Amino acid sequence: MGNMKCIKRSNSIIILVPYPAQGHVTPMLKLASAFLSHGFKPVLVTPDHIHNQIVPKVEQNDKILCMPIPDGLDKDAPRDFFAIEKAMENTMPGHLESLVHQLDHQDGDQVVCIVADLLASWAIDVANRCGVPSAGFWPAMLATYRLITAIPDMVRTGLISDTGFPKQHGGICLPNQPLLSSEDLPWLIGTPASRKARFKFWKRTLDRSKTLPWLLVNSFPNEYCTNGEQQLDHHQLVKMNTQAQQPLVFPIGPLSKHTTIKNPSFWEEDTSCLTWLDKQNPNSVIYISFGSWVSPIGGAKVRSLALALEALGKPFLWVLGSSWLGGLPNGYLERVSRQGKVVSWAPQMEVLQHKAVGFYLTHCGWNSTMEAIQCQKPLLCYPVAGDQFVNCAYIVKVWRIGVKLIGFGQKDVEEGLKKVVEDAEMSNRLRKLNKRTMGDEANLRVVANLSAFIDDQLKILTLGFSSNGVHDYD
Repeated sequence: MGNMKCIKRSNSIIILVPYPAQGHVTPMLKLASAFLSHGFKPVLVTPDHIHNQIVPKVEQNDKILCMPIPDGLDKDAPRDFFAIEKAMENTMPGHLESLVHQLDHQDGDQVVCIVADLLASWAIDVANRCGVPSAGFWPAMLATYRLITAIPDMVRTGLISDTGFPKQHGGICLPNQPLLSSEDLPWLIGTPASRKARFKFWKRTLDRSKTLPWLLVNSFPNEYCTNGEQQLDHHQLVKMNTQAQQPLVFPIGPLSKHTTIKNPSFWEEDTSCLTWLDKQNPNSVIYISFGSWVSPIGGAKVRSLALALEALGKPFLWVLGSSWLGGLPNGYLERVSRQGKVVSWAPQMEVLQHKAVGFYLTHCGWNSTMEAIQCQKPLLCYPVAGDQFVNCAYIVKVWRIGVKLIGFGQKDVEEGLKKVVEDAEMSNRLRKLNKRTMGDEANLRVVANLSAFIDDQLKILTLGFSSNGVHDYD
């Protein structure tokens, strides 16, 4: 075929644009590593301040090109949700557009796709302006994406107002999802003005995502299945997920089994906690971490939890940022020095894999939830914001691998621990969930889904580069 042009994977650039936060950059780097293993040239684009933090920790042999763009914020300016949103909408798009033109056709390369974190949906508009095919990436559960796509129906049926506020208090039950409280919706954070602005953010994200033909999801299929239920195969799942002209969904998580890249922490990890764990009895330690993005729990709750842990007398390892140490009671660290250890940041996977850790008190962030399943650690759940309430509902009600704490009083924590210890089947459910989501069969499914996107869908996307006929794809 004389008019067939060959596009080589080794010259095909995939630009990946994460939302600029630790919990989003980490899975996007793993996706970049997966694309690399399929022969592509991945380019991860982040704001300058994140670029400077991760580049020294992404090893040279990873061959993932990390490129910075300005976000327009001063170096020491606070980067809260709204400051980041303003930077993403007003400053970063022009710089990404320039970068796309710079990379395209440089040294014979072509930008064949932009993969945009849906929370960085501004990059979808950039891809459209540049004429580059785009795909979405959802770094959380598919269930939380379904909750966002249900916004129009929730408004239409009167569950919420057109500004996102619940119009009736009680439970919200969507198809194939556990019952949620009307206060658990992801945009209901902070003041009324903050909630209204966050809802507007999600509606804009939803509108932009409707133009996407494909969505890669950092989760496993059949999230709602319990361990004994029959699972849908990929073709059934795709049929369900493509109704109402939604993007074609490819569950490709968890990615950790298919990449060699280490989690590039934005902060310095205190590895002395591993030596401390070596001295503890098996399954005796409570590990506490509230993640990297949402401010933990407030000073009063830090104090309450500190006193509860001290009163319990059980060994604990607590990840608590230095800015929150002021919430601890006077003399606390000295009093508990033999019982517990407090660090500003920890190598979480190594901690969760340690035999001394028996319980994980968590905010239920999605990365942390998957790591707990991978390491088979039961969960004490205290969701704080965003998708964490949905994740908690699955942990407690669907998979039954943890319990939800009502508060941080001594009785609250003690009763939560008691429920976990007395549930003799919880460890068995964890083991089965681990096998279902991360065992050999699950791993093959992830590889097949990612390959289906690359070999079939991306092949179709690249046809747009042809001016004289069909492309061959190497």
